[in-house]
Amino acid sequence: MAVAESPAPESVEIDRNTGVASFVWADGPAQFSLEDLRGNCPCAECRGLRERGLPVWPKPSSPLPLKLESAELVGGWGISFSWNDGHATGIYSWSVLRAWVGLESDDSV
Repeated sequence: MAVAESPAPESVEIDRNTGVASFVWADGPAQFSLEDLRGNCPCAECRGLRERGLPVWPKPSSPLPLKLESAELVGGWGISFSWNDGHATGIYSWSVLRAWVGLESDDSV
C-alpha cells in the first residue's frame, strides 16, 4: 500500500499496564494494542512470515505476556519498538500508523 508522508503525532503515550499505544495527531487520535503492533510489525522478516501464512507473534518460544522493552523515535518519520521476545527491527512510519486507522494524509513532501 502506497501512503503519503505524514507529520509526526503531537503526542505518543505507551501504557505498559494496559498494553496500549496512543498517538494523537492534529486531526485525530489513534490507539493500538501492543499485540496488534507486534503482530503487524512492518519489518522484512515479519512481512515475509505473514506472506507465507506463518505466525509473527506469538510463536511457541515467545515469552508471555508480550511486553514492550523500549520505544524510540526514528527521526520525524516513525517509531521503533524493542519487544521482550528479542525483536526490534520494525520501524512503524507515521504514515502507516495513520493509514491503519483511516487518518491518511493528503500532504505530500
